[in-house]
Amino acid sequence: MNITDFDIYKDLLKRASGLVLTQDKTYLIESRLNPVAKKWGYSDIAAMTAVLRGVPPKELIIEIVEAMTTNETSFFRDSKPFDIFKNTVLPYFKNKPGHPKRLRIWCAASSSGQEPYSLAMILKEEAIRMPGWNFEIIATDISHDILEQAREGLYTQFEVQRGLPITLLMKYFTQDGDKWSISQDIKNMVQYKYFNLLEGMAGLGQFDVIFCRNVLIYFDQPTKKIVMENMHKLLPDDGFLFLGGAETVLGITDEFKAMPNNRGLYIKSTSAHMQAA
Repeated sequence: MNITDFDIYKDLLKRASGLVLTQDKTYLIESRLNPVAKKWGYSDIAAMTAVLRGVPPKELIIEIVEAMTTNETSFFRDSKPFDIFKNTVLPYFKNKPGHPKRLRIWCAASSSGQEPYSLAMILKEEAIRMPGWNFEIIATDISHDILEQAREGLYTQFEVQRGLPITLLMKYFTQDGDKWSISQDIKNMVQYKYFNLLEGMAGLGQFDVIFCRNVLIYFDQPTKKIVMENMHKLLPDDGFLFLGGAETVLGITDEFKAMPNNRGLYIKSTSAHMQAA
């Protein structure tokens, strides 16, 4: 692929999704977009690229973005953030004087649902110790196709073997042919919505906890700053933000600071609950 054609896809993806594509990822364009070109009846990627130089159909742009979006995920991915959520974040809200018995959580870039369903299972397990509490999990992604997969809650043997404890598999899943279906109770705890992180976030409402893990690594510094500062507005003074292990707020925004001894957990810089829970 020549540089001019590469730049068309690089600019389109940056503008539409915030994804930063470097020259060494040319092979991804070719491998992931060949099926899209064929589906749309183009002879090859070059023919599809020619269309992108004009005024391409909005549906084509959506399919290109979805094809280029990385959807790597697993149940209880990296495990530590889920331990922190269970052992630090939940006790903080549970023991906070005067806090209403409700918790609202946003999973940004939720992919095929393993992250929000992992949180739902934790909350289901902890519900006996938090009687009367209402939990709401909003899960969003930029891919319509991946959101449909998440809503379906159907996973392969390989997917349920990646990070999911056998006790939770037996408790919350039933075998459906060669796949595993998550229980309706867990499904009902999660609301899936299409959302682009480059858009204004005010319409999503306020959240006590935001999970935005392993997403910002695909953005450039200015885009990371915009996304994190928009998320800052959605959290109360004592809200929590989870980022991926390879992500940080350092050098990007002063609105958040790391919470000591809790890797990947951030709180507002003005917050007084540095020793929460």
